[in-house]
Amino acid sequence: MADIRKGSPLRPVRYALWALVVLALAGLGWFQFVAPRSGTIADAGTASLGRGDYRLAATDGTEFTQATLKGQPSAVFFGFTHCPDVCPTTLGDVASWQEELGEAGKDLRVFFVTVDPERDTVEALREYVSWVPGVVGVSGTPEEVAKAIKAFRIYARKSPQEGGDYSMDHSSTMLLFDANGDYAGLIGYQEERERAMASLRRLLES
Repeated sequence: MADIRKGSPLRPVRYALWALVVLALAGLGWFQFVAPRSGTIADAGTASLGRGDYRLAATDGTEFTQATLKGQPSAVFFGFTHCPDVCPTTLGDVASWQEELGEAGKDLRVFFVTVDPERDTVEALREYVSWVPGVVGVSGTPEEVAKAIKAFRIYARKSPQEGGDYSMDHSSTMLLFDANGDYAGLIGYQEERERAMASLRRLLES
């Protein structure tokens, strides 16, 4: 067994390794908890979020592109209509947020972009989001959806199930964009209500 007692040449190496571990943990904490809420886009490396040449169809009859994010504050969430829990829960949260924001939230646009274009047509999405006022569903060809997933840096992967069916594993965060179309933070899945509302009010006031 290596000798790491006082005076051992391995002792400084051990301290250096522990220092690297501490720095790595500190950096991870910054990117997970501080950077997304700091408003410092360059620090988080998210300045290009939402930027791309995707062209998708929205349930309100419009086209969803990079330009769509400009003009009003927006919240963008990726999911699918066969989602068993995360997506309906998030839509429920959106309905609750809208109720609390009241008139102040009238300018907030919420987009539900499918990660399952093979099953989620615009018509299917229109029915799926219809119970939450103001939420716009977004779909398109698999190729265009893939472009959007890449542009928003979303994780999405088909997960095979028994009987030839499948589900979708996907990111569960709500991405926020200001009226200039710039990334302005995120709301995590089932995030504490007070923090979520603070993020939304800050977005609407920006």
